[in-house]
Amino acid sequence: MRRSDYDVTDRIRTTSADEVEAEVLRLFHALYDSAPAKGLVRAFTDMQRLYRGEHSDYHACDTAYHDTQHVLDVTLAMARLLDGYARGRRNGAPVLAPEHFVLGVIAALFHDFGYLRRRRDRRHGNGAEYTLIHIARGAAFLRRYLHDLGMGQLASITAVLLHYTGYERPVEAIRISDAMMRRIGQMLGTADIIAQMSDRCYLEKCRDRLYPEFVLAGIAQRKLPGGRTETMFASGEDLVHKTPGFYQTASRRLDEVLVRAYDYAERHFGGQNVYLEEMQKNVRHAEILAKSLGAGDLRRQPPISLTASAAAALAIR
Repeated sequence: MRRSDYDVTDRIRTTSADEVEAEVLRLFHALYDSAPAKGLVRAFTDMQRLYRGEHSDYHACDTAYHDTQHVLDVTLAMARLLDGYARGRRNGAPVLAPEHFVLGVIAALFHDFGYLRRRRDRRHGNGAEYTLIHIARGAAFLRRYLHDLGMGQLASITAVLLHYTGYERPVEAIRISDAMMRRIGQMLGTADIIAQMSDRCYLEKCRDRLYPEFVLAGIAQRKLPGGRTETMFASGEDLVHKTPGFYQTASRRLDEVLVRAYDYAERHFGGQNVYLEEMQKNVRHAEILAKSLGAGDLRRQPPISLTASAAAALAIR
């Protein structure tokens, strides 16, 4: 049986940055034997320090859904998509150079960085309150960070890639002339969707972690013209019941907007798309729960990857 803190193959612990880093580096070196991986190694180290609150400018991650496990799961999925693209590249498709692989992985590692609060922030009590602007915040950080890594020449375009993971800017409005970077952006948006929706505890996380983030972000309800309020999600259970509808929307986004970049996972795995299979299992279970109007069958225990202090603060809230 697949374990709750492991990836879709049940081989790599996605609560362990060391295990995910080792697999990403293995894929990188298999593609680019002699290319330096210094930027990748440092990015994994810096991500861990930042998410643990070991940086003087930022609090530790305090969003229970958009946590370290989510980041590592997306990063692993992204590396696999990049590997599948490189190994199955067809004639005429742009070449995935080593720096493209590195930039794609770094973008995945920091795609949700915008949820982290600055220490001087006195207005917000939880990173989820940044939900509606977290992409722009993360992009601003990534732009600065890549300059620090000595990759400043591609900092601006890489920062723009984060918008493929969110809804602050329509994907159709993202202007990237470089065909390879545009495809990397589509892979990043794809990795974000397939990693979280294939998580063994996806439905439990939606009920117990994502819904509270929506409440803190002010998007569980929305104001209508005239001052009326419309409830988008009445509870965590309601969010679970609406998962099949979200899956239909996500599938269209994956197919049409992100141009089936998930096909690269099939190439990586040698003909089987494990991510899509696990996503569909979760959706089928959500459909069963929606018919029974209950979420009592959701009993899996998702791992906690927040620091002890951040988890305690959430429990108090």
